[in-house]
Order: sequence, then C-alpha cells, then structure tokens
Amino acid sequence: MATTLAAVAPSVALAADPYAASPFRKISDADWAKRLPHASYEVLRHEDTEPAGSDTVMLNEHRKGAFACLGCGLPIFKSEWKFESGTGWPSFYTYIPGTLLTKTDLAIGVPRTEYHCAQCLGHHGHVFNDGPRPTGLRYCNNGVALKFIPA
Repeated sequence: MATTLAAVAPSVALAADPYAASPFRKISDADWAKRLPHASYEVLRHEDTEPAGSDTVMLNEHRKGAFACLGCGLPIFKSEWKFESGTGWPSFYTYIPGTLLTKTDLAIGVPRTEYHCAQCLGHHGHVFNDGPRPTGLRYCNNGVALKFIPA
C-alpha cells in the first residue's frame, strides 16, 4: 500500500496553502472509509488505481459541466478539457489552477508525476506528456475519484 501525500509531505499545510485549514484534511482514515464507496476510498485515500475501463460512468460522461473530487467536491476539471485518450480512464489536458498538488511516484520503478486534490489530499491519478494541444499533457484520472457537476 502506498503512503498518503500527507505522510510524504506534511509541510503541505503551509500558511500559503489556501486549503491548509480545510476540514477535509482532518477526517480520519476510518471516517473516509465510511464516507466513500470502497473502490473510491482505496483510490482517494490509499493511492490505488482502478482497472482501465472499469468506471464507464465518468469515462462516458460528455455533458457540459465540471468534474469534481468525489472526496470533497472541489471542481478540478472543466468538461471541455476532457478528451478520449483510449486508455480506459477519463483524461483531461489541463485542470483548474490551484486545485491539484503533485509528487513523484516511484511505485512501478520509473518516476511518474502523481496528482492529488489540493483540498482533501485525495489521490486522483497521474499526468503524462502524451496529451493533445494546447498543453500536450494528459491528466489520467481514476473515474471513481470523480463526481460530475452538470452546468
């Protein structure tokens, strides 16, 4: 089981951090387990990854709106930034500034950039340099870590 971002980077809650006082950061692991569906809990709180193509709800969501963190409701991606990557996970080429924190993930033996919700520190996925224009990035998100908010 991977270590949580809070354990790796306890200095995340610095004065300059707009979410330092977030009540979502004070929720115990046991309470997260009660609040979230099991698969979402494993992804958001223990950095698990859902199988590709397993969450067809978020993968196939194409309405206008926003994709938010399932843990705390913070909007992270606008629907117009979503694209079909063919990977089996919802993918976005950018995110709403200030909503994500990143760290280096070495779990598979090669460095990857992992990202977490800035408000609740929930794990969402990894960012890769194989996305479309204008950024060339692919934020590869676990569908079970998201909820959709229609416009």
